Amino acid sequence: MLQSNRTITLDTPLSVPFRHRVTFTRGVFSVTNPTLRSVFDSSTQDTTAESATRRVVAFIDSNVLAAHPSMPDDMRAYMAHAAGISQVTTTRQHSFPELTLVESVPGGETAKQSMSVVDRVVRAVDEHRIDRQSYVMAIGGGAVLDAVGFGASIAHRGVRLVRLPTTTLGQDDAGMAVKNGINLGSKKNFIGNFAIPHAVVCDTTLLESTPAWSWCGGFSEAVKIALLRDREFFDRIERDAAAITLRSMDAAIPVIIRSAELHYRHIMSGGDPFETHSARPLDFGHWLAHRLEGMTNGALPHGQAVAIGVAIDTLYSECAGLMSSQEARRVLAVLRALDLPVTHPLLADLDGILAGLAEFREHLGGRLTITLLRSIGDPVDVHTIDPATLAAAISLTSRDA
Repeated sequence: MLQSNRTITLDTPLSVPFRHRVTFTRGVFSVTNPTLRSVFDSSTQDTTAESATRRVVAFIDSNVLAAHPSMPDDMRAYMAHAAGISQVTTTRQHSFPELTLVESVPGGETAKQSMSVVDRVVRAVDEHRIDRQSYVMAIGGGAVLDAVGFGASIAHRGVRLVRLPTTTLGQDDAGMAVKNGINLGSKKNFIGNFAIPHAVVCDTTLLESTPAWSWCGGFSEAVKIALLRDREFFDRIERDAAAITLRSMDAAIPVIIRSAELHYRHIMSGGDPFETHSARPLDFGHWLAHRLEGMTNGALPHGQAVAIGVAIDTLYSECAGLMSSQEARRVLAVLRALDLPVTHPLLADLDGILAGLAEFREHLGGRLTITLLRSIGDPVDVHTIDPATLAAAISLTSRDA
């Protein structure tokens, strides 16, 4: 019999298996495209709840809806067609889910600047009886995926989230993540959590309507992951940069898919999907990017901020004697060829920039860990940033401008 004054400890390792499904396709709402049918039919259902009605509520980025005003009708037509197929198929445990709400939410960083979108998602889950066997769809850029995803993850402690990223950045990076979040003032992603989406569906036809700044911005993440993981991939981006900027889909789509794959593989095989370690190599260039986004109150888009962060961390690597000048010049040339910025007037505020390091360390936890480069495809972690070296790196951004 246990005594009340004894210390008792229960300590058991716990592993929770999960599946992270990503599909690239074209024309996702075409009635001949089976992708969404497979997404909604891929769930392992509780056999005691076979008669339960599954539902879908969808939230569309306002910018996407402006470019594709027929999307709500296309979705309803798709769901009605799929429901008809489900009714004559006896092997499925449930009828096809009902689409009960299609609603527009603010696009861009506005979606993450308050709890407004999150609250709308939570209330919709309640009002439309979205249970844990039902779905929230997030359709839009990375900010909308983050905010809608956060709402879906806290309602009922998590309902099934289906992401449809519609931007280059959403499809080559943000959509692959297993996290959600919104900002707290100038602090990027301060409020959020980790939650694996039920599925991610990337429809490359939706990229055709994105504005030029958004199109180019997403390729900063492709450059970043190439610098960290795949020298040959960087060579390809370098070779095709002009065609990508001119929106050649033949040049761009393979780059977007390869970038998505590299981000996905790191998350799934890197040993730290929920970022419990102090090192986060996928955040190369991001300590500065997040700081610039905060300093501009979100006016500087994330993709462009990442390009500047990648440029400065590359030049810092050169100034610190880690990377050759020749390779650093290649990186900056590729960013410029993709019509991405490599500098910003706020870089002159060195004290303000350096304050971003403290925020970054606090966000990661542990000691400061910044990923730099020894060469293209060869990253190295450091634990200090020298202000004089950083100032020298910043001064180099305008050398070839």
